[in-house]
Amino acid sequence: MIDFGVCGGYAALMYLENVIVDTVDPQRLGRFWEAVVGGQRLTDEPDIVETRLAVEGGPVLDLCFPGVASAAASEPPRLHFELRGGADQAEEVERLLELGAQQLDVDQGEGARVVLADPEGNPCCVLEERAAHVDTGPIAALSLDSADPARDGQFWSWLSGWTEVPGHAPRTLQHPSRRGPLLELHPAAASTGASKNRMHLDIRLESGDDPDAVAAGIVERGGRELHPDWGELPWRVYTDPSGNELCVLPARS
Repeated sequence: MIDFGVCGGYAALMYLENVIVDTVDPQRLGRFWEAVVGGQRLTDEPDIVETRLAVEGGPVLDLCFPGVASAAASEPPRLHFELRGGADQAEEVERLLELGAQQLDVDQGEGARVVLADPEGNPCCVLEERAAHVDTGPIAALSLDSADPARDGQFWSWLSGWTEVPGHAPRTLQHPSRRGPLLELHPAAASTGASKNRMHLDIRLESGDDPDAVAAGIVERGGRELHPDWGELPWRVYTDPSGNELCVLPARS
């Protein structure tokens, strides 16, 4: 395992494992995104659908769609998918529309991206051809709002093990293999915390990681631990320095 950093005097082996998308209809939304990315079905239950995106020679990311009573939010989503359209951008847009996406009535720019929404209204973009996306796979980037991209870039690099690469955002990270989606940090106001984020990232600990030391490292770097009233959970809930929610999962036994 790659030594990605030091936290509390030991080598941290954490890695980015999941992208979580809250949904009122796991079957509908899970199947939509599975078709979009060509994922491998992991879990197929009424209250959760999970699909795996494995990038050859790069990371494995699980897209998880847990059912919730309401996926509505009082602030816009702070994390969204940017999809690789490339030379076939128009065809890819048409494919997503046929799968159930909707075209959003927003400023589409000058053709660099086409802004769509998935069947539950979560925005996503289909991008033009870019050299940085050659080895990303179908998800070109995970676009995350950041009140301070330089600060948050350091935070997420420490937490995920991904490292900085050139990109179109003020700070861009990628898996050390230089394959798989980019994590792009784009300037935006910090989260108000008025509602649960509809999308968030999960970090998985590995054997040897000390959960309390990781918690201390998150706080030292500007994040904070949340204590939601959801009953006893096997994971711990945090925010990054910009208020974006994330979960830290225990090491697998």
